[in-house]
Amino acid sequence: MTRLTHLDKTGAANMVDVSEKAVTARTARAEGRVVTAPETMALIRKGDAKKGDVLGTARLAGIMAAKRTHELIPFCHPLALERCEIRTEFEGRRMLRVECEVALAGKTGVEMEALVGASTAALTIYDMCKALSHDIVIESTRLLRKTGGKRDFQRATRKKT
Repeated sequence: MTRLTHLDKTGAANMVDVSEKAVTARTARAEGRVVTAPETMALIRKGDAKKGDVLGTARLAGIMAAKRTHELIPFCHPLALERCEIRTEFEGRRMLRVECEVALAGKTGVEMEALVGASTAALTIYDMCKALSHDIVIESTRLLRKTGGKRDFQRATRKKT
């Protein structure tokens, strides 16, 4: 039976000991989706929101958050990310996909950093647009891919129709 690595023999939560692990190249990519009214999305697309550059601010917030993941998630190790990118893509009139990709050479994975980066960028979009509408939904935050460590992961994707 597989056991959770954050639990010791007595079941107490602990940070995983990575001191004996080898340094390997590690990457992770995560996404979240922001769904809102077409009028709100049009303002984001045009860059006409009252608070300023929504996408630029979300990109900066996502990068900052990914770098500080260990301050938010109790057992995450502090990591010196070597790359962090936030990308956005409009999907139709109501949806914006936010993606965070991170990389480093290290002893532990960077999945949480990618997830926190994507989540924070999406939350920043909500914050900057809530004066326009509170009917904004953040959904489908998920890991898309990770490499390095014991095993790689690639989420199966559905073809766009």
